[in-house]
Amino acid sequence: MAKILNVFKSVDALRARYYKASIGKDALIKLIAEAEVAEQVYNSNAIENSTLTLEETEKILLQIDLDRFITEREIFEARNLARVVSYINTKATERELTLEVILSLHKMLIANIRDDIAGRFRKDGEWVRVANHIAPDPKEVVERLEKMLAGYNANSRENIIKRIAMLHLTFEHTHPFVDGNGRIGRVINNYLLIREGFVPVNIKFIDRKMYYEAFKEFGEKGTAKIMEEIVGKALTNSYHKRLAYPEGARIMTLAEYAKKHKVSHSNLINKANRQTIEAFLEKGVWKIGDYKP
Repeated sequence: MAKILNVFKSVDALRARYYKASIGKDALIKLIAEAEVAEQVYNSNAIENSTLTLEETEKILLQIDLDRFITEREIFEARNLARVVSYINTKATERELTLEVILSLHKMLIANIRDDIAGRFRKDGEWVRVANHIAPDPKEVVERLEKMLAGYNANSRENIIKRIAMLHLTFEHTHPFVDGNGRIGRVINNYLLIREGFVPVNIKFIDRKMYYEAFKEFGEKGTAKIMEEIVGKALTNSYHKRLAYPEGARIMTLAEYAKKHKVSHSNLINKANRQTIEAFLEKGVWKIGDYKP
């Protein structure tokens, strides 16, 4: 409990600092968000077993030819998710998250992949299973999602990390769609974070094992401690990145930072993984803003 409370306090402090640092720097903040789209797409799709690398994802989004055969489905998965990520970055503040919005995001995501299921919830007879978890009866989907959103809104005074973690677990447990549940679930996280004045998060593929352990914990105990840790870590990481640039720090790798300041690189990596230093993961490389001359 003490650990997550420290994360809550840290995020609140980073958020306040970010508001100050971003004043008058809209163009820079927009560039950071645009540059991160490919990473968000890569990580979210990789969690769902896409074979695309980050480099291949970037090439697809830039319409550059690839060096190997890629299925049409994977190409659409990358392009569609990039469209959804970019869309919510600008539109989330304009409209409350409702079931109608969730359906429209799903239609955008699944278009040209499976048009027969795009933009609709599971129907009678459409059962889905994730590992050992069989999702609830399709007849229960709408009621469960309405209850999920009502619960999220009713707990508006609770810390955002706890609210997002519980909502995400509830959404994925419900698995309202035939396909695309994980990606839409992670999109919804960011939709709500942006609406409430926070920065979006990027749950990394390298954290997939822990991510699935969070679902197991929720299924067995109904608790969200692991997911809270994941969301807290991702949110902290996102703020570290979005602060280093507008605050004018010199961005360098942790290896460069260790050499410059004559400190242990492995120790810095451990601290970065725990997010106890202001490091952030960018394109699979740990970086940090150096504020010292």
